[in-house]
Amino acid sequence: MKTIITIEGMCCDKCAKRAENALSAVKGVVNCDVKFKKNAAVIRSREPVSEEEIKKVISDAGFTVTEITVK
Repeated sequence: MKTIITIEGMCCDKCAKRAENALSAVKGVVNCDVKFKKNAAVIRSREPVSEEEIKKVISDAGFTVTEITVK
């Protein structure tokens, strides 16, 4: 599964890495790529990932999720 997450609050590569580390730790995520210039993350997972879990880990990392799209 591919999930695209729009994230507010990232301003540099260090921020993107913090968000990427948080998302990578979510159960089921096998790949994660975060781009702060696009305010977006793309995660790939074997199974559906809880939107609430995504929002929680991003919030805990200091950012805000504004949109989640599952493809």
